[in-house]
Amino acid sequence: MTHASFAPDTAPLEVLPRDISAYRQGNTSIDYVHRFASGRPGPHVLVNALTHGNEICGMVAATHLLDAGVRPKIGTLTVSFAHVEAYNAFDIDRPYENRQLVHNLNRIWSTDMLDGTQQSPELRRARELRPVLDAADYVLDIHSTRAPVVPFWVYPEFERNAGLALAVGRPLVHLVMPVGAAPGTGVTGYGRHGEAGIDGGAVVVECGQHFSQSAADLATDVSLRFLAHLGLIDPVRDLAAAAEPARRFRLLEVHMVQSDAFAFVRPVIGFEVFHKDELIAVDAGCEIRSPCDGCTIFMPTRAPVIGREGVYLTVPV
Repeated sequence: MTHASFAPDTAPLEVLPRDISAYRQGNTSIDYVHRFASGRPGPHVLVNALTHGNEICGMVAATHLLDAGVRPKIGTLTVSFAHVEAYNAFDIDRPYENRQLVHNLNRIWSTDMLDGTQQSPELRRARELRPVLDAADYVLDIHSTRAPVVPFWVYPEFERNAGLALAVGRPLVHLVMPVGAAPGTGVTGYGRHGEAGIDGGAVVVECGQHFSQSAADLATDVSLRFLAHLGLIDPVRDLAAAAEPARRFRLLEVHMVQSDAFAFVRPVIGFEVFHKDELIAVDAGCEIRSPCDGCTIFMPTRAPVIGREGVYLTVPV
């Protein structure tokens, strides 16, 4: 059998990184973190951009909030640019290569990693940002995808997160992550955000292809609707009005790349559906097959890197 390679990256580079050094000096002791308190009771909301260096739609949304002078009517608003060091490593000839420098900043938010002895640019930044996450009641972590797939929410499987995403509205696709099912600990699983029985909520929004104008537009729109839903700003015109209900997918398993031979059986970009026992990929002679009918794949890797995620297998719920 001849195994197909990965779907090629053909999306145009519509939105590119720009110099954001003007945002380094915020009004906190942490670079690239800006905080605005209303002086009135209400939630503390964090809008977080650039968890990955080449996911620039979050930069567009964060700079919009700052440039437009968005201020909370109640509670507190914090706007942060997380991994500016990776962002500044962007190379237009290799636009997918500055997602991270050493560690994935969205996998290292466990106590073991943060309190451990390992060192990296990502661990250094996560340790700086810890108090920012500790202070937040609600977290919107803005991401994008390498392939031009439909946007979607991702969140730990707590009703508070599902209710938050549904209330904010668009995107209409939800990826629900059972606690402990995905590798590492993400921003939205850090500390109390990863615990049951608390108030608040923490969600990721995947806005579309990294360099698309539509992803940048959606990131800004979601940020404003998120703040409006929580009462920090006046309601905005809801562009999410749609007749169709939300579509929810639950993570079944994540396959990590074991070898450079990892390959899908056909080109994929995400959201392909497989029948039970259908072959999805092979890795060092190991077959990755669909565990059920209707198995839908999310976030297939664009190139095999040993030790990183190869593909997420989900089932509609």
